Amino acid sequence: MSDALDRSTRLSLLKEPLVKKLCEVLDKSSNKGWRRLGEIVANDRRFRVSPDDMEMCSLKVLQLEGSPSRTLLRLMGDRGCTAGHLLDYLQTLGNSEALQCLKPSALQILIQPQSVALISGHNLRLSCHAVGKSPVQYQWFKSKEEVPNSFYSDLVISPVYLKDAGFYICRVNCGGTFEFSQWVQVDVLNVSVSCGQGYHSLEGRLKLVIQPQSQRTYVGETLQMECGAVGRPIPRYQWHRNGAPVPNATRRKLAIPHSTQDHAGRYRCEISSSTERMWTNEVDVAIAPRISVQISEAMECSEDDVYAIGGVLGSSEFLLNNVPEQLYATDKVALLIGNLSYQNHPRLKAPMVDVYDLTNLLRQLNFQVVSLLDLTESEMRNAVDEFLSLLHKGVYGLLYYAGHGYENYGNSFMVPVDAPSPYRSANCLCVQSILKLMQEKETGLNVFLLDMCRKRNIHDDSAPNIVLRVTANIVFGYATCQDAEAFELSSSGLTNGVFVKFLKRRLLDDEKITVVLDRVAEDMGQFDATKGKQALEIRSSLSDRRALTDPILPGDSADLAHARSLQWAKAHELPESMCLNFDCGAQIKLGFAAEFSNVLVIYTHIVKKPEDMSFLQAHVTDFSQDLDVDPKEMNRETPEETGIYLLSSNLPQHCLYTRVSSLQKLREELVFTVCLQGTFTAMDDESVHWTKSVDIGKPLIARLDLNRAVRRNSCLQTCMMPHSPSHSPCHSPGPEHHHHHHCGSPQDHNRLLPQGHYLDVHEHQGAVGVCGDSLYVGQSHSEAACDSSCGLSSSPGRLSVPIEATDDIHELQTVFINSLQLQQQ
Repeated sequence: MSDALDRSTRLSLLKEPLVKKLCEVLDKSSNKGWRRLGEIVANDRRFRVSPDDMEMCSLKVLQLEGSPSRTLLRLMGDRGCTAGHLLDYLQTLGNSEALQCLKPSALQILIQPQSVALISGHNLRLSCHAVGKSPVQYQWFKSKEEVPNSFYSDLVISPVYLKDAGFYICRVNCGGTFEFSQWVQVDVLNVSVSCGQGYHSLEGRLKLVIQPQSQRTYVGETLQMECGAVGRPIPRYQWHRNGAPVPNATRRKLAIPHSTQDHAGRYRCEISSSTERMWTNEVDVAIAPRISVQISEAMECSEDDVYAIGGVLGSSEFLLNNVPEQLYATDKVALLIGNLSYQNHPRLKAPMVDVYDLTNLLRQLNFQVVSLLDLTESEMRNAVDEFLSLLHKGVYGLLYYAGHGYENYGNSFMVPVDAPSPYRSANCLCVQSILKLMQEKETGLNVFLLDMCRKRNIHDDSAPNIVLRVTANIVFGYATCQDAEAFELSSSGLTNGVFVKFLKRRLLDDEKITVVLDRVAEDMGQFDATKGKQALEIRSSLSDRRALTDPILPGDSADLAHARSLQWAKAHELPESMCLNFDCGAQIKLGFAAEFSNVLVIYTHIVKKPEDMSFLQAHVTDFSQDLDVDPKEMNRETPEETGIYLLSSNLPQHCLYTRVSSLQKLREELVFTVCLQGTFTAMDDESVHWTKSVDIGKPLIARLDLNRAVRRNSCLQTCMMPHSPSHSPCHSPGPEHHHHHHCGSPQDHNRLLPQGHYLDVHEHQGAVGVCGDSLYVGQSHSEAACDSSCGLSSSPGRLSVPIEATDDIHELQTVFINSLQLQQQ
């Protein structure tokens, strides 16, 4: 046992392949399986397993891919059971096959390949890594055929094409022993570059790239629909009609031969992975009866006459043409800014969660999304410039802002994190100025979602003269009414602001955007915590039925849009994961993920540990002073410890994690050091160090150089005010106003309120509360509630991710093994 793993290892830290194999053995055994193991553990007072626990385990057989053994092991682990205890129980059980799972092997596959769906033209990388008592060799197979020149642990196909789709497996040889990896499926989708941009911005996350389209067909014809998502692991699909699952419709492409009128309705598809779920747009399917018109003698008739006859006989053409005209966007671009870490003003919490949630939803709607946190004035202006450069005729442009703000004379101002105290309009960005520049691009739809206060700034008397064109494509969604505040919700963990709490429930609806916002306003009006205090206000000049779900159809300027999209996508590419080999024989995997467009997650994992070393750890250090990296939160054992709350469930386990934010401040390539610290068994616990310098260039948004000086033709030109930022008299929120959300003028507000007025509303039974807009006098329960809400709690424990297994893979496994046996004969 000592050669396999430490007896003190907690069960929750056992590697997934080992747990999976052990559970398979215990689940299938009748008299030496999980039930008998539970009886043995029940007699141990340290980890007593009750009859109710055993009943809960047994119910897992009723679930898809449910495992009673896995549930039992998880219960044991939660109660402090270690690998040593488990070994003793298995010896008592007498299950030699289960015992073998915990014993060392001459050849072990440490990293299994994962199924993946990706876009044609991108790079495919499948990884399999094994260790043995002698050097190992690799050979990749596609179905039954060897992949040429695939003798490495990583199979790379660059670029990948539709013909490369299929099932892959890797054979690993070590001396006279060999092992096969798990089967994986590669799905290659053929979509336009515009639709596929940005899907890799969050490693492993699903990205919807093919939306189903409305269909109009006749009875008897084949109804065909398609959707598609990319991500790792490969997505699962379930089509729904009129809200109910369609039986046996679990593939990307839905085909119903010999359709009838009963098949008409509203269709959408549920796409899921082990940790995520999303929905496609809901589309209409109209199926009209076939009508034969017999005319007994020759006659002349016009086209109108034919339609009139059809109308009398069944109105089939009317049925087919009664579907509303489909509107299109030439592209979709969204800029999301969340300012929370203010230097001179009260800090906020909700913008980070709000931006993260909206990013994922808008990407499902095929928006090119840039999500940025904590921007200074110059960074905000340059980000808006980059956003404007992507707009052209017919594009749907969406700007979401969460942070401090105010409104004067009908103009809304967004406050950067470096705004001085006091500040005024010259230090802020005017939303109407941005709209004016968007109008010059002849966009198809301009949507502004402003999650900020709209109180007047009494110290700013400037009234910018911004002349907007009269266009029928502008929509403003204000989180609150004019001269009112927007609130955060008080919670012990991460939670949305009031606006996004309800907006995210409706954003994917296939309805005109103003209809969506109307429904959000109705939902907010029913929320007891803010009823009468915060109400959504909608201003719109939209005449067409334009929706965020409208499909993309590139226009005349498709080449220009394509070039801009490629440039934008380049600024959102993650560095490739890499393996670092050290002189001591150790191998370290360095991986990357993006939490936001300017927040990078780096994780290190020990792939190979020399046998003569008793301890080995790899950590990263020596980051540029430009970046926001807290030394006390680097190289932590869980993502939550380093501030990675939102992405934690999508990161690999058993790594050391570091969160690198403010990438927009990076002026040079990102260079850091990977430090390997180890102890050799023969050196009496004396620590030894090795280092390697790693250069990953400018990752993510850093390539756009948002830290540059503001351009002459930037949005600054339409935001200019009489006073310069350094000489602008304006207000500053008072220090006692600690938990005010999104409001730029609290002093003005406090003058209008009696002393001691505060808002302290809480929903019980697990619901969130509100704590803001407050002038606290002394210590009160409401103040304590607000203070406690500022701490970020860890997210719930991540679910164990099951290895994918489909009927296709099981069938292929049998065929493949049989073919190998025939070849050996």
